[in-house]
Amino acid sequence: MEFGFTKEQEQLREGVRSFLEQELAAESFAARSNQWVEGFSQEFSRKVAQRGWIGMTWPREYSGQGRSYIDRAILMEEMLRYQAPIGYHFLGDRQVGPSLMHFGSDELKKEFLPRIINASVSFCLGFSEPDAGSDLVAVRTNAREEGDYYVINGQKVWTSLAHKADYIWILARTDPEAPKHKALSELIIDLKSPGITIRPIINMAGAHSFNEVFFEEVKTPRTYLVGGKNRGFYQIMTQVDYERAGLERLMQNYPLFEKIIKFLREDKGEGARLRKDPIIRDSIGRLEVEYQTGRLFCYYVAWVLDQGRIPNYEAALCKAYCTQFEQRLNDIATRILGLYGQLLPGSKWAPINGEAPESYLFGPSYTLQGGTVEILKNIVATRGLGLPTS
Repeated sequence: MEFGFTKEQEQLREGVRSFLEQELAAESFAARSNQWVEGFSQEFSRKVAQRGWIGMTWPREYSGQGRSYIDRAILMEEMLRYQAPIGYHFLGDRQVGPSLMHFGSDELKKEFLPRIINASVSFCLGFSEPDAGSDLVAVRTNAREEGDYYVINGQKVWTSLAHKADYIWILARTDPEAPKHKALSELIIDLKSPGITIRPIINMAGAHSFNEVFFEEVKTPRTYLVGGKNRGFYQIMTQVDYERAGLERLMQNYPLFEKIIKFLREDKGEGARLRKDPIIRDSIGRLEVEYQTGRLFCYYVAWVLDQGRIPNYEAALCKAYCTQFEQRLNDIATRILGLYGQLLPGSKWAPINGEAPESYLFGPSYTLQGGTVEILKNIVATRGLGLPTS
């Protein structure tokens, strides 16, 4: 099968590239690995919104463009290639908006969908807890009904961008007596609400993207319940399939890939010497093949969505493959650059400004966030291959 794009899709790609080169050049923006979420810019997101590139797959009845998931994959591929600062609108566009369209009340849709699509509100996701990562049914954060409100107590961890977002979308226990799978609900909470404490988690690379979020008698309106009470676990199992298989799982450190190849293409110096090494040439060749394979995985999942199917095991397979590729890229890049390649940004001796070891330190999170490789392999085995669970 020959994989290609339509003329209109190629025009979309060129339009996105032109926009990014113009906007990011004006900001003296230099693409750097893992920068796309860290670059949290409402101003930039509003410019993206003006071009109809937020909610582009959403139905027109919700002010979307009604375009294909392939179109959105093209948009995201270019955004990630440039590491554009899309953190402000990304989760609302990818996950919160579609979830509200599927499960939210008319009131919630009216309140939040226009604001997401216009880049006037941002979200973070509060699912994981200290004792509930991959096993979400183990969450202990609880929400009790009290008049017109739910009152929330508990803790979330690894909450990306909680220190910058406006709202948090959480999974909480709403029935202490029911079986675990039938006791959870999804709620939206304003992060400016009294009783919320946000503490930073600084990762090994020295970056602040993760947080702990504590809730102490935090009130949120009952109208902010998403979907059915105690149906949260079943709803979230659908939502994570939208989260797992985007190109962001393949291209978080794409600038490193480009820069290591550029380094090896130098006419003189260390790069010119290293590219003669057959082991290094073989490593780069394998990375290119693996990258193109992961890219096809991501576009395949987008195609599955365009067929109206939920890409359950396909998304799990895609994420497992792509995030492990990202880790291999980091490992090979630091090996190629040798001892000097371990120097972090700021050292004048660091090749490609220390991007390789910085990405290497980000690497462990790739195969944890959004579902561990072990969990994803189980999904592929049971739901894709039909293997027994015990």
